[in-house]
Amino acid sequence: MRVTIRRMGNSQGVLIPKPILAQLGFENEVEMEVENGALIIRKPRTKSRGGWAEASRAIAAAGEDTLVMGEFPNADDVELQW
Repeated sequence: MRVTIRRMGNSQGVLIPKPILAQLGFENEVEMEVENGALIIRKPRTKSRGGWAEASRAIAAAGEDTLVMGEFPNADDVELQW
């Protein structure tokens, strides 16, 4: 299939027809790179921040979720009333 490169604001782009997006299972995000002079667009291999929630829960359960560098108050914080 031959498509036209279109101007999109200050950039240029190619519109991918909806049936092709559906066939490939593309949703909101893709990985894009150049390999041997060809533009490769594929599904992300991993989800952004995948596994972060589970890792955070494991750290908290182990009691290792304390501040690493401590608090950094500003000099004027002593004047604040809460």
